[in-house]
Amino acid sequence: MTRKGSSIYIKGEYITLGQLLKFLDLVQTGGEEKLFVVTHDITFNGEPEERRGKKLRDGDEVTIDGELYKICTSNE
Repeated sequence: MTRKGSSIYIKGEYITLGQLLKFLDLVQTGGEEKLFVVTHDITFNGEPEERRGKKLRDGDEVTIDGELYKICTSNE
């Protein structure tokens, strides 16, 4: 996974919301993920999301506390 601005480039078909939170250094453990998703404002393609296992695929947009991230497939 790599980041360029607000775009997150993934290898493979998908990542989970929990993996994104760890990549962004917002959490360190699975326990922190559980607490984070229920105590922060997270939307997935404009809809509220509280599942850390939610699969994020190419073209999806995730907003975390007002910060927008666009999921893209890496060409590498």
